[in-house]
Amino acid sequence: MSHAPSTLAPRGPLPRSRPLVISAWAVTVLVAVQFAMVAVVPVAITLVTVLRNDALRPLRWWAVALGTAYGAGLALWAIGPDRAPSLSKNLHPGHEVAIVVLGIALAVAYHALRRRHYAR
Repeated sequence: MSHAPSTLAPRGPLPRSRPLVISAWAVTVLVAVQFAMVAVVPVAITLVTVLRNDALRPLRWWAVALGTAYGAGLALWAIGPDRAPSLSKNLHPGHEVAIVVLGIALAVAYHALRRRHYAR
């Protein structure tokens, strides 16, 4: 009895995506060390990489959650009536933790996806 392949499973080898991994870890580090405004570049790279590559489809929720969390903090800073001189000073500590955790989760999910894909 053969099993039909899942429609969500990528066909062929899972591509190695250094930009995704480096960007996910960079977001984590930049926000953690109070350089949150600079993290806009790795967040954008992460979103573009995941959304343009069909093989990385299982990571879309993680990438969108990271982009949304970061974008919400950026929007609150930009439209706030008494905004701080930097995004890092304006972010609530809980919001910073959420961004850091989502960055770590995205990187770990990518590594787990690659490991699971090559274990088959």
